[in-house]
Amino acid sequence: MDENNEVQTEPSLERRTRRQFSGAEKQRLVAEFEALDRGEKGPWLRRNGLYASQLANWRKTLAETGMAGLEPGKGGRKPKDPRDQRIEELEREKKRLEQRARVAEDMVDLQKKLFALLEDAQSERSQ
Repeated sequence: MDENNEVQTEPSLERRTRRQFSGAEKQRLVAEFEALDRGEKGPWLRRNGLYASQLANWRKTLAETGMAGLEPGKGGRKPKDPRDQRIEELEREKKRLEQRARVAEDMVDLQKKLFALLEDAQSERSQ
């Protein structure tokens, strides 16, 4: 029996990771793309594995926010504001208390009806 029970992975099946470019790389790539002639842009994009829309977005961000806007951002959801969490908690508590109040009101109405029936029954017996 083979001592090595390790499974060998096939590199072509490995999960690919998303490339991330630094702000300087993005700026360099945009400048490089802009310097090319019209017929050279498509092959250059294919060689670099980029899309024209990526470069257009980078160019727009660079124009609007400068170099700082090109830096890769933090991924994932933004943390909720503690005030928003507190508001949601209070709204859930309010809903729960309103439900309890409705149940209590219904019980009081039921007790009133029961009391009225008992009084009617008692008045019929005494007659």
